[in-house]
Formats: sequence, C-alpha cells, structure tokens
Amino acid sequence: MNTLIEKYLRYLQVERNASPHTITSYKNDLISFMEFCAVQYDTAPEDLDVQLITRLTIRLWLGELSEQGLAKSSIARKVAALRSFFKYCFKRGHIHKNPAHLLVVPKKDRTLPKTVTPGELTEMLDKVETDTVRGLQDRAILEVFYGTGIRVSELVGLDITDVDLRSGQITVTGKGNKQRIIPLGKTCVDILSEFLKKRTELYGERTDSDARRALFLAANGQRNYVRGVRYMVEKYLKQYSEVTQKSPHVIRHSFATHMLNNGADIRIIKEFLGHANLAATQVYTHTSVERLKNVYEQAHPRAKS
Repeated sequence: MNTLIEKYLRYLQVERNASPHTITSYKNDLISFMEFCAVQYDTAPEDLDVQLITRLTIRLWLGELSEQGLAKSSIARKVAALRSFFKYCFKRGHIHKNPAHLLVVPKKDRTLPKTVTPGELTEMLDKVETDTVRGLQDRAILEVFYGTGIRVSELVGLDITDVDLRSGQITVTGKGNKQRIIPLGKTCVDILSEFLKKRTELYGERTDSDARRALFLAANGQRNYVRGVRYMVEKYLKQYSEVTQKSPHVIRHSFATHMLNNGADIRIIKEFLGHANLAATQVYTHTSVERLKNVYEQAHPRAKS
C-alpha cells in the first residue's frame, strides 16, 4: 500500500496540480490510515494489502478519530483524502471494489472567519518602516494581501511579469492553474513601484533564475516561501491587532468582509477570491449579518425589550 500512496501523491502533483499543502495533508492522512489498518490486520504497514481494506475498516478508523475529539473539519478532510485515494486505486485497477464509495463526509461546524478591523489594518500598513528594501517589501506584501485578498500560495507564486503597474492590475494563478486578473489600488501601485526600483538589492548568492523572475524574495535571495511570509504577517498583526488568528488568511477574510460591508456584490468578491462556487464566498454574508445584529441591538430602542 505504501507504493500505491507514493504513486497517488505523484498523480496529485503532476496530473491534478494539487498544492503542496494538499499533498502533504493527504500524505499524512493516508499514512495514518495505513498504520491503523496494519494494526487491524496484524501486519507491517509496508506489507499491507490494499485489497483487504473494507468500508468497515474505514468507519472504524473514523470512529476512533471522533472519539479522540478530532474536529469535524479535520475528519472531513481525511474522508476526502480516502475517497480520492481509493477512487484513484479503483480506476487504475489496483482494487476490484472501492471501499470508500459513497462514504459520507461529516458536516463541518460553521465558524465565522476572523477579521481585522479597517482601523487596525490601516495603522499597521502606515507604520511599516520602509527605509530599507526589506521593510519596503514587507509593506508591499501587506498592501497586496489587503488590497487583493489573494492566498499566500498565490502571492509567493507571483512573478514580476504578473504585475502591470500601468494598468493597475496583477495576474494571479490560483488553484488548478486558473488565472484571474485583480485590480490594484493606487496606494498598492505606488508601493510596488517604489519596491521594484530597489528589488534587486535583495539578490544574494543563492538567487537563481526562478528568484530573478519572482516578485518577492526571501532573506536568502531566493523566491519567497509560504512559511516566511506567514511569519512576517504574524509579526505585524501581533503589534497592531487583537485578532486571535494572525495569518495571511485573516487578511484575506478581512478584505472580503470589508468589501461586503461597504456594498460590494458577493459575486464580485467571489471573482476576487478565486472561489470555484458562490457557496464558498457566502460565509462572509454571515459575518455581515452578525455585524448588523450587533448594530441593531445597540441602536434600536426595542431590540432588547
């Protein structure tokens, strides 16, 4: 089964163009499941025969995860990993019957996205020190995040050629290699313009051809990477915001919520965020409804009567 998992992960990477995060998550989920099955069938994980696995075995594993108190969202992802893996095995003739067929995905608990207030974000952006090229890049990254709502994986994938300052827009490559064009605000254009004049100062001994194409660079002179950007964003959010989650995704949530609160059509926000369907974007309407409820309770004389 171990060999099948490796083949499946290569399939995800090469044929499905899955993100590194998805591949790592699915790999961990499948290895965990394989180790559970090995115990059930009293064999070594590397000797496990995928043909032995039944629907009951899968349900026993999911039941154990539930008893351990694992969140429904995490269990749902593991179910998705199993369904995808066994579908792959079935289609390629490695198994004669798909034990994960019609496996029900646990309904996720709905949680409202955490957001940073416009005031906190404005203060944070205005106080980033830009007297060094590294500080200038930090400001540019934060401006792009809040000005466009793109994902951190999309940001680190940006090349210089993806930026059109004259037209005030960037071309973003999202999930499934789908591209979308997003407008840039004047402040973002100005900061990027200033940064691009000094960007080559970030070059180092490890700067390769890919880094020379990249819009943003890490401290070692190579293309910036997800973990480094997350660390930088967390550092600034800790200084200027009380939000419990401090990550680029919080700024993405804030972008969408602030746009919606100021009258933007949810279908337009969907295009900005690169969501495949409107259902993924509609979670932001719940945030706005909560805000309306709070305003109503504070302002209407009969709200609490």
